[in-house]
Amino acid sequence: MSAHTRRPTHIKLTSHPTSHGPKPLPIVWGAQDPLARGPVIATTTARGQRNVIGSHAGGYAIYRALAVAAGVLDPARRPDLTDTAPAETIGPHPQWAQPERIVSLDPFGALVADVYRDYLGEGYDIRPTIAISKANIEIPEIRHAIDAGRLTVDGTILRGAGTAMVTKAAIEPVWHLPGVARRFGCSEADLRRTLFEETGGMFPELVTRGDLEVFLPPIGGQTVYVFGSAAALATPGVPLTARVHDECNGSDVFGSDICTCRPYLAHAIEECIRGAQQGGVGLIVYFRKEGRGLGEVTKFLVYNARKRQQGGDRAEQYFARTECVAGVQDMRFQELMPDVLHWLGVRKIHRLVSMSNVKYDAIVKSGIEVEQRVRIPEQLVPPDAHVEMDAKIAAGYFTDGRNPPRGHGPE
Repeated sequence: MSAHTRRPTHIKLTSHPTSHGPKPLPIVWGAQDPLARGPVIATTTARGQRNVIGSHAGGYAIYRALAVAAGVLDPARRPDLTDTAPAETIGPHPQWAQPERIVSLDPFGALVADVYRDYLGEGYDIRPTIAISKANIEIPEIRHAIDAGRLTVDGTILRGAGTAMVTKAAIEPVWHLPGVARRFGCSEADLRRTLFEETGGMFPELVTRGDLEVFLPPIGGQTVYVFGSAAALATPGVPLTARVHDECNGSDVFGSDICTCRPYLAHAIEECIRGAQQGGVGLIVYFRKEGRGLGEVTKFLVYNARKRQQGGDRAEQYFARTECVAGVQDMRFQELMPDVLHWLGVRKIHRLVSMSNVKYDAIVKSGIEVEQRVRIPEQLVPPDAHVEMDAKIAAGYFTDGRNPPRGHGPE
């Protein structure tokens, strides 16, 4: 065992601060000034500084633990943030100082090396929870759209060979527990107890440290892709084309034809590029909520159950078979989804590339106007995915674009 992996014989199983080093800093959620708000400090290198529950990087914290245990990572090492500043400035926006608008991410998460520079100099271990970069993306569907004449290369938004220029942001979840509880209509005490119990007691501070109101859950985050000017997202007069997309590894990456996830995502990217080329801005937000938040194992079990039932895969049994296996039809719970839109300063979406009433309702309820909804073209629906489409439309889960319910805009 290398020297840097040796641990003390006795380890305190608590996050109560010690008397060594800088003391914990309070967090005032929703404060406009980042110094008044206070930094999110989830360090494991200086436990006395911790002012939140959990650790950075969500589920990747487990891989960090493996690296430490294997002796390849010094547990006391702190990141060198030199030249890691955001490649494009996002915010601050008025929504950042409205505590009920954002409860599931830290709006200052990309700015810690700047706004908390003095604290870093005093020895506080503060780490970014958001990173903003620039990139090129290339997918076959965009090349096909160019070949078909639906998109043209302009050299700025879209370059040759179907390469699109984007600003992208990776966001780790940071939950303000009182705000999350209010969003879901439950008490904070019930939320804390349930989180503690359903994680097998992994985070005892949930029930022992009521003074800690911020939790970094061990779940996947989200990635933002902006086509055009990120600053324009906060200007309602600039036409915004947007899609919020929940992860589907089988379709998004491997092209499974049992659902419309990749076709809809690719269609949305095409619409975002076209909108940006016409003077607007495009936005894709990709959430890590595999299998409707049920996970990929459960999703595959449901696939088997659906295809093996008497009469084959049928629309009327689509949700029933999911509920038989998982106990619920869907665990994505879009209540937290609009937070990222508020972080970006969005106040109006001119074209929402989605048929989901659940997503639409969550966005509108959060105070963001949606002018029009865009359905997936029929020719992009894989043959095996018609069962899914028929089931969701029949259940009122989707709007089909022909008979928009409750006054929703046309698809």
